[in-house]
Amino acid sequence: MIKSYKELIVWQRSIELVKEIYITTSQLPKEELYGLSSQMRRSSVSISSNIAEGYQRKNRKEYLQFLRIAFGSGAELETQLIITTELFQNINFDKATNLLDETQKMLNVLINKLESS
Repeated sequence: MIKSYKELIVWQRSIELVKEIYITTSQLPKEELYGLSSQMRRSSVSISSNIAEGYQRKNRKEYLQFLRIAFGSGAELETQLIITTELFQNINFDKATNLLDETQKMLNVLINKLESS
């Protein structure tokens, strides 16, 4: 039995994603500090934060709602990654994109499991 959201692999992977987003966005031009860089960082942090908050609610309906919000933040980050990749082709966002894909798949599985149980 899982005793903490910190044991959830999806949460752990989302933390890796946050770190990768911070590393990668630090390569963006300084004029993006309050633009794409800031937005991408907030979106990535939102994923792990909502997984944690939902888990702590100890209520399946609320947990599902927070997982859906995390999934939505992932879609937001995906859009930002697409834009950034097209605008700044000299920066490699592959690792961030792969971590996001993995996180989104895990979130989807978790949401489906909770909805069907």
